[in-house]
Amino acid sequence: MLQRLPLMLAALWWGGISALSFLAVPLLFAQLGSPAVAGPVAAKIFSLQCWAGIVIGGLLLVLLKRGEPTPEAFTTLGLVCLALLLALLQEFGVAQKIVTARASGGNLRLWHAVGSLMVLGQWLCTAAVLWRLGAGPRSTQPG
Repeated sequence: MLQRLPLMLAALWWGGISALSFLAVPLLFAQLGSPAVAGPVAAKIFSLQCWAGIVIGGLLLVLLKRGEPTPEAFTTLGLVCLALLLALLQEFGVAQKIVTARASGGNLRLWHAVGSLMVLGQWLCTAAVLWRLGAGPRSTQPG
């Protein structure tokens, strides 16, 4: 069971980003109509998504570190670290900039774009991790 746990965690991480960022949040803005109403709810969703990514990323680092030290394993660990870093930067950097820009009339468009790029980066990294873990060890693949 422990061998498949990293795959399941990667699927949860990627699926969570996919469902929340590309389905729930746009639907929220479409249904609530007002960005002033939908924005704070979306911010809470993104914060929860970041925290989930931080927890899942940490678990993946622990579980994947136990494996065999191959170049493929280091690449996968690097992708997990990058996604984890993006989640941390989004939660503790960009989210605060968005709140400040909204309150002070700062460059809200810029910080939303940066946050969106960070979400996209996390999504791409977690997709690559999921793809790599789903492929299994190279020695078991048919040649």
